[in-house]
Amino acid sequence: MTVPSVEVSSVPAELPAGKVLLDVREADEWEAGHAPGALHIPMSELAQRLDELPGDSEFYVVCRAGGRSARVTQYLNANGWDATNVDGGMQVWAAAGRPLVGEIDGAEPEVI
Repeated sequence: MTVPSVEVSSVPAELPAGKVLLDVREADEWEAGHAPGALHIPMSELAQRLDELPGDSEFYVVCRAGGRSARVTQYLNANGWDATNVDGGMQVWAAAGRPLVGEIDGAEPEVI
């Protein structure tokens, strides 16, 4: 099964209504640095938290490098959602100079 994918450069800086950036990394990765406005549901918790996904939305799914997000994208699409994997993940996001915010006081946001 092919996974629909998009380059970081094709993800709009300001997501329009109906589009969600879904970050599926673990809590420590999220806290170190994430995209502003992203929805955080770790891959390990996704099946139990599907009710938190906004209905009628399209999802850009991101992780650190693209492996986990590809698996989540396949899962979501197989179960009725509209999802696209973000190639290269947050590593490429940060390298492209896209904004990052962190949850650790006093620490510069980073992708770990």
